[in-house]
Amino acid sequence: MDSNLKNLLAELEAFGQSNDGAVKERPGRMLNITRDTGELLSVLVRSTGARRILEIGTSNGYSTLWLADAARSVGGTVTTVELSRFKIELAQANFSRSALTDHIRQVEADAGGVLRAAQDDSVDLIFLDSERSEYSGWWPDVRRVLRPGGLLVVDNATSHRDEMAAFMALVGADSQFHTCLVPVGNGEFLATKNR
Repeated sequence: MDSNLKNLLAELEAFGQSNDGAVKERPGRMLNITRDTGELLSVLVRSTGARRILEIGTSNGYSTLWLADAARSVGGTVTTVELSRFKIELAQANFSRSALTDHIRQVEADAGGVLRAAQDDSVDLIFLDSERSEYSGWWPDVRRVLRPGGLLVVDNATSHRDEMAAFMALVGADSQFHTCLVPVGNGEFLATKNR
């Protein structure tokens, strides 16, 4: 990782913490992943060779930059989906300050529609960090678009355990998936699809 990107990530990390400490309404909060979660995502992308990455929930682009830096190393791209125009513009400005714009595709849309429109087995890695109440409804399409051997990573698995319980049980009951809970950051729920 080059020094410019390290500095940008450090700046966004500090901004997210400061902003979220002052803003109480969810639409104005960044709700970024933790740095160690970013490091985990980077290792997962690099180790799996994930070239087709789908991120649901861009916010200000902090997690996207971690994913895109790793995707660049394996010749991949990140498609990141966000519905909030305010956050899309923040992320776009942050992406333009990085050397990663060729590895990021921003989509302003409802995530459910994006998932429904995606082709079968078209994604190597999905990172969910969005509206947790929607995850169970999205599951049939998440399951369908993730390629065999692909990886699902879901943030907030321990910080919002009650909200995540039904979804994690749904995925865990699917015989085509192997799952685990990783105690990094706010808790990462991982599920890999059988080959």
